[in-house]
Amino acid sequence: MFSSFRDNGQDGLHFAYSKDGLHYTALNKDQSFLNPTVGDDKLMRDPCIIQGPDGTFHMVWTVSWNDRGIGYAYSKDLKNWSEQRFLPVMKHESETLNTWAPEITYDNEKEEYMIYWASTIPGEFEETADGGDSEYNHRMYYTVTKDFKEFTETKLLFDPGFNCIDATIQKIDNEWIMFIKDETRYPEAAKNILIAKANKLNGPYKIISEPISKNWVEGPTYLKTSLGHTLFFDAYTRHQMEAIASDDLVNWHELSDKISFPEGTRHGTVFTVKPKVLRGLR
Repeated sequence: MFSSFRDNGQDGLHFAYSKDGLHYTALNKDQSFLNPTVGDDKLMRDPCIIQGPDGTFHMVWTVSWNDRGIGYAYSKDLKNWSEQRFLPVMKHESETLNTWAPEITYDNEKEEYMIYWASTIPGEFEETADGGDSEYNHRMYYTVTKDFKEFTETKLLFDPGFNCIDATIQKIDNEWIMFIKDETRYPEAAKNILIAKANKLNGPYKIISEPISKNWVEGPTYLKTSLGHTLFFDAYTRHQMEAIASDDLVNWHELSDKISFPEGTRHGTVFTVKPKVLRGLR
């Protein structure tokens, strides 16, 4: 399954499905499954969905271009959703400019979920303040929850020494692997994906690679396919989804000619479901 949005995210949640993880077909005639209702702008951008150990699907998303929280909802079947909630994860920082591209990763050992996202707090990380788009100078922050009712205090997750955004974390070979975007625009644009690694889900993380993608991409999402470790991302200036693959997480090759997505697919998350879930959506 691939969860995504269209245009500015104003109409909500879109789904596409695939049998091989590479070629995706839109569901519901590419119409929204869920309209956004929370946040200043009431958007549903960058929807991230994971399935918990009890079978419940949990989703977080970007609700606004300038807000101090994110959206959250849950579902048992991806079709019938709970009431949407606004999680004010950056309310403690009154000057926060944004809360973008949240993701969820489950820690099996601790039996808890980590929610993480990118925010800009003016006055922080001044060494890279002039390198981003406009006033944005992001770093990654996180909170932890077991039940999506009580949350730990928000903390800094990762400062790689550059403006960063769009992290997604997977446990691969007993290590926590983070794919993260270098959001540097000036003096020379990066806008590409690198890899960081840690022994624990909440870090500390360390960059272990050079850029593995082309420039001007966003929203990496990972799936192990028949072609190996596969990373999809939104090539937003080229108006298409692109992908790369690797056998060892070190040597990556282009895969974009071997994938297909519905036209207009934007930044989202790939995840697997049981056949009966897909049957219900179809």
